[in-house]
Amino acid sequence: MKKRITAVFLILALACACVLPGCVTADPAPENAGGKAITVAVSSDTGSMDPAGSIALTYLAYSVSALDELLTFDEEGEIDYRAAESYEVNEDSTEWTFHLREDALWSDGTPVTAADFLNTITRALDPASGSGYANYLFPIENAEAIYNGEAEPDSLGVEIPDDYTLVIHLAEPCVYFLDLLRLPVYTPSCAKYADSAESGWDRDPGTSLANGPFRLAEYVPDQYFILEKNEYYWNADAVNLDRITYRFFDDTQAMANAYEAGEVDVATSLSSTVMEMYEGQEDLFVTDLIATRYIYMNLNVEPLDDVRVREAVNLAINRDDLCTIVGSDTEPAYNLVAKYMKDRNTGGYFVDEAEQPFEENVERARELLAEAGYPDGEGFPELTYKYPTLEMDSVTAQVVQEQLKNNLGITIRLEAQELQANYSSRHAGDFDLCRMNWTADFADPYTYLSMLMSNSTYNCSGIHDPQYDELVAQSGSESDPVARAELMHRAEQLAVGEQFYIIPLYAMKSVNLVNPEVTGIRQIPASGSLEYRYADIG
Repeated sequence: MKKRITAVFLILALACACVLPGCVTADPAPENAGGKAITVAVSSDTGSMDPAGSIALTYLAYSVSALDELLTFDEEGEIDYRAAESYEVNEDSTEWTFHLREDALWSDGTPVTAADFLNTITRALDPASGSGYANYLFPIENAEAIYNGEAEPDSLGVEIPDDYTLVIHLAEPCVYFLDLLRLPVYTPSCAKYADSAESGWDRDPGTSLANGPFRLAEYVPDQYFILEKNEYYWNADAVNLDRITYRFFDDTQAMANAYEAGEVDVATSLSSTVMEMYEGQEDLFVTDLIATRYIYMNLNVEPLDDVRVREAVNLAINRDDLCTIVGSDTEPAYNLVAKYMKDRNTGGYFVDEAEQPFEENVERARELLAEAGYPDGEGFPELTYKYPTLEMDSVTAQVVQEQLKNNLGITIRLEAQELQANYSSRHAGDFDLCRMNWTADFADPYTYLSMLMSNSTYNCSGIHDPQYDELVAQSGSESDPVARAELMHRAEQLAVGEQFYIIPLYAMKSVNLVNPEVTGIRQIPASGSLEYRYADIG
């Protein structure tokens, strides 16, 4: 099926609000907008667009087209220099010097300098910013102490000897350090305007400057935002599109409907039913998503502080049955590390290179629950499971609730929340059980394992395990790839197969619909997500 792309933005008829759930009523297109343009459907408006703030889906959609990292890795694993044109590192890999492009400009035509990178780093190390990625700055000298209020900000191991040189001193070698550079806290924010995560600079086109291919032109909360080509971008000649509109939708069905009606050109992360509807058609674009859907258990809540209870819950869930009901775009997961994450040293999937952490066993689960003092679920308190009001999560919650009732005799109360509210509850530790989904930020298992460390800003469930912390920390400085992989496998076995800190549920494929006339869409190697910075039409 061919979808029509016009040279101007697709103007939504007011009547669509009555036909398509989640359809916006505002017109995101100026009347005289010309040039090449696409419209992308994305999930609900969530989180800040400040790289030093509390980010979620909206920032991730914005940043891949509007912000340049120092460097990243391409599909072949080769370095793709962006804001930096070169780097050098000392012998023991503790001093990294990045030389910035002198032709790199912000979208207002002013130079991008080393101070702009330092601006994001220092603001993210202020807990008031709410950054969930602050712990990935901790390899830098004194960063963790500054975050914890134990050292002054000026003791941070970052130097800017001149406008175009950024020197980062690490407390000890970090073998995955270059991978970290694609994270929000290592991207720049213009020091002239980016002063606080609360000031609103990040959604104001006049102050939300971009150093990437596109800049923010308009932002209408809960409806859409528009990116226009950044005429000052150093590589502007390679950018084909003039405009990208991101429209927010409340559910995947509304996104699919909008695509079918020709109102959007790309619809991402759709339900598995779309695979059946579009089977064999060139619109369908299915990729392996480097992500794990799982449940956090709050160890500060009884009886989840008992490892026997946590193990029982894990063993009592039938993931094959769960995936059959949720959809054909899911596969059972028994690990925290994503099923589709590759080991860059072997080329195989990381989780396949070690023994599965645990196997389901309802009888053993019942024995464990009885040993913990709850035979057949008697006396077990009612726990609440909080999850987003997304179709996949709603179905998952009902299946898990039914299985735990049938297999263990325990009652789980379900509480659906708007996506932003679910994020807030999790970060505040205000939950018994809480849905979690993690899509890899960089192509290394550390992106998963670090989340359960005692000092992680994403450790929301009260995990404090010195043995686990030590294993993961050792893996960060181990230069031998075989020995490092062994440390990471041991850490995951401890966390998931012995202490049962989480409830892994399933891995996912990303089901997308893409107008066949849109070309040049790339898949980000680290996450499996789509990138439009070099897309074209025709």
